[in-house]
Amino acid sequence: MKRIWLHIKDWYQSIRRLLIKGKELLTLKRIDRYIIKKFLSTYIFLIAIVILIAIIFDYNEKIDKFTQSHVSFERIIFDYYLNFIPYFSNLFSPLFVFIAVIFFTSKLAGNSEIIAMKSTGMSFRRLLRPYMIAAGLIAITTFLLGAYVIPRGNVQRVEFDNTYIKKKKSTIAENVQMQVDTGVVAYITHFDNESKSGYGFSLDKFIDKKLISHLTAQNIQYDTLSDRRYSWTLHMYRIRTLKGMRETITSGEKLDTIVMMEPSDFFYVKNQQETMTLPQLNEFIHKQKLRGAPNISTFEVEYHKRFAMPFAAFILTIIGVSLSSQKRKGGMGFSLGIGLALSFGYILFQTISATFATNAGFPAMLAVWIPNIVFAIIAYILYQRTPE
Repeated sequence: MKRIWLHIKDWYQSIRRLLIKGKELLTLKRIDRYIIKKFLSTYIFLIAIVILIAIIFDYNEKIDKFTQSHVSFERIIFDYYLNFIPYFSNLFSPLFVFIAVIFFTSKLAGNSEIIAMKSTGMSFRRLLRPYMIAAGLIAITTFLLGAYVIPRGNVQRVEFDNTYIKKKKSTIAENVQMQVDTGVVAYITHFDNESKSGYGFSLDKFIDKKLISHLTAQNIQYDTLSDRRYSWTLHMYRIRTLKGMRETITSGEKLDTIVMMEPSDFFYVKNQQETMTLPQLNEFIHKQKLRGAPNISTFEVEYHKRFAMPFAAFILTIIGVSLSSQKRKGGMGFSLGIGLALSFGYILFQTISATFATNAGFPAMLAVWIPNIVFAIIAYILYQRTPE
């Protein structure tokens, strides 16, 4: 009995020590709050400065197109630039994270503040804790904005860009063929997106590669007033139903039916993937795969990028702290130069690998995650080489 009691006591003491250790890890000390505040304030300041410069250059470049399109200044501000700011801030978030870490950590090292921290017994691992907390806040914010918030604003930005700047908005689709469901193939000779109507429609159903039904209609109209998705009205329709050697034909003037397609499925808008939230992107990829549609790698790259980008905040933070936590003769300039080279290298690597996925059939998931994997290895090497 005494032996059992001693085991219980040891187990209790172990749990208690773990809880105390966990509480210490979760408790933010003054130095943690100081570093987190410096990290986030530098990050936000850099975003504000760079985006302001980007807006000035972008406006100067496009002012002629704005004038030629006779678009109002109000639309330029509210439809374009107010959506431009969060999109580009999120897109280059890893770059801002890296530069922010290099900038203020080099300043801390230059002022001998990191030496003072280490003289109190603080290890490099302990120094990293507030950095990783701040990187975690940025990563969560980046993910939520990129997955759910920014795509809604991008709808207006992309539409504005295609209508007034690139002027490539198409409203007519010709000879559209797609698989709308398992064994169901639709074809439309001509479709007008303005009136949501088309002509020369056919719908073929197959079971085990055998045709069982062939529907044709002279005209087809998408029902925009219906609460149901995929609701269509067929005019002057004819249905041939095949059952073995027997054939049944039915026809009529009007038929309300459900066809698993929408007008938006007939048109590809440039940068359309940027206008979709994460669930919409997932649904679109699944639907296009079902239809056997080509060239969906762009959407797959965008989908995986929504997850990979937030992780870059942690990787680049470790690299940044490892590079700039030591006082150097060259001062901040040396660390900042290496940091800029690595951050632009990361963005270039990401762009090249995404291009391989889009144009060379490289797996989208692997293409998106390769830069993170490579730079994670670099981060680990630098972390191991940094003195404790």
